[in-house]
Amino acid sequence: MNTVWACPAELNRSLGDDLVEYGVEAPDGSVGTVVRLSPVPGFDHLVIDAGVWKFGRSVVVPAGMVTAVDDTERVIKVRCTKDQIKEAPRFERDQDTGDLFYLRKLGAYYESLAVAPA
Repeated sequence: MNTVWACPAELNRSLGDDLVEYGVEAPDGSVGTVVRLSPVPGFDHLVIDAGVWKFGRSVVVPAGMVTAVDDTERVIKVRCTKDQIKEAPRFERDQDTGDLFYLRKLGAYYESLAVAPA
């Protein structure tokens, strides 16, 4: 099943703990660094430290938004822009990444981006 929470099949890999500390790049620039991955089965996502000078907070991006992983450069590319990530439902506490209500709200937001006309 292809959802916003599943790593795209064309990547031929899963998103595991080996990606912690990889940089994350949107089409319009750097988003931050992966600090951890999903603790909830079926809701694969990245928790990214966006740094104070970018968004002033950490952000959550579902695995389905990943377009490439470059192990040589230690970079993960995502298809959403920095503004789209910034406008996503706000990640406030570490517990949010295990809260199904928050994850469903976040998923609906990113799914709307996936079907929006380019």
